[in-house]
Amino acid sequence: MTQFTIASFNVKNLIGADKEYYKFQSYTSEEYAWKVDWMADQLLSMDADIVGFQEIFEEDALRDVINETERRGAELNDAVIPGRDKRYHRKAIFKKLGFDGYGDAALAFAPNVNDTGLAGQRRPGVAVLSRFGFAEDPEIIQELDQPITIPFQELGGGDAGGFTISKISRPILKVRIPVGDQVITVFNCHLKSKLGEHITPEGAGFAPEADLTKYDAVGRALGSMRAAVRRMAEAWVLRKAIVEELQKGRPVMVTGDFNDGEHAVSSEIISGETPFKNYAWMLRHDAETPRDRYSEEEDAQIRKEMLKLQLTPAEKFFVRKSLRDMVYTTAFGGVHESIDQIYLSNHFHPDNAARIGEMDYFSVFNDHLTDGSHPEAPYNKLASDHGQIIAHMRIGKAG
Repeated sequence: MTQFTIASFNVKNLIGADKEYYKFQSYTSEEYAWKVDWMADQLLSMDADIVGFQEIFEEDALRDVINETERRGAELNDAVIPGRDKRYHRKAIFKKLGFDGYGDAALAFAPNVNDTGLAGQRRPGVAVLSRFGFAEDPEIIQELDQPITIPFQELGGGDAGGFTISKISRPILKVRIPVGDQVITVFNCHLKSKLGEHITPEGAGFAPEADLTKYDAVGRALGSMRAAVRRMAEAWVLRKAIVEELQKGRPVMVTGDFNDGEHAVSSEIISGETPFKNYAWMLRHDAETPRDRYSEEEDAQIRKEMLKLQLTPAEKFFVRKSLRDMVYTTAFGGVHESIDQIYLSNHFHPDNAARIGEMDYFSVFNDHLTDGSHPEAPYNKLASDHGQIIAHMRIGKAG
């Protein structure tokens, strides 16, 4: 049996000092040092074997964090792990005190194709850190081979146009990681945010909806709708890649910032449909009489196919087996919700008799979060505005 952990870590704008990533936003050398310090402490505490990072502008900055984490981990091990001259050095409890380190870990970074490098107009990418290395070369999904047009139809019939997507707002990083006697496909994503998409007229310096002194409620609502449509389209691109892996019989995990809760449409696109308890009562798709229902054999077939391609949030397994009823990774304006998730394929579902492993525990690091309405919130800008989540997994048979 192999035990391992997989985590998701939205770091909130990691970039080197004196580099303007968004308009008028940059870190001084002192602020950058503070951010590296904070992230290294988080990563050291998490001690995860696989980490999916979001909002990474530069690979070098992430390597600074990993190197600092490694340095602190070595100091920690020297201080807390008993030497061989101590009679109690073989006690199992001390294994939990040690930091496994990232000295031999592999790092894959996916830069954002929309990142021009221009000051104030940078766009972040994602990364995956793996102590197990990678079984294959990492794959980046962002620019689509062919633009995809999603057709719409008027209610009652008629063409209603379509939405075309040729690339997604941030890359999806796909890696194949050897764990125990298995190779797991891990996707790391950061879907389009809820920040409204407003169109700047040709020759103008900004979109009219951006001028809050001339507040346009309807226009800003349309911007939110555009963002939601884009997020759902990106979720579909990710879902298509997930299904391709599942249909090959490969176990899948998805980490990332979904920018939506578990029950949002975009999240349900990624996870797949949840089957009904019984399709035998449902009218067939080709029903000609009220008695044309799916058979019991067809019911079993439909449910089997859906479950085979379904993903489940690790958080749901945790809530199911614990007494907790709330997990959150963001807090803003009085709203606490989980928009960062680790999704697991049916290969890890405890109800699946043919599972290859399952989750033992789920950790959330969210003590650093301050509600956006809290007076101290502006002073916490260097820490992440997301909580970090970790799924504690085991794979293979015990003994």
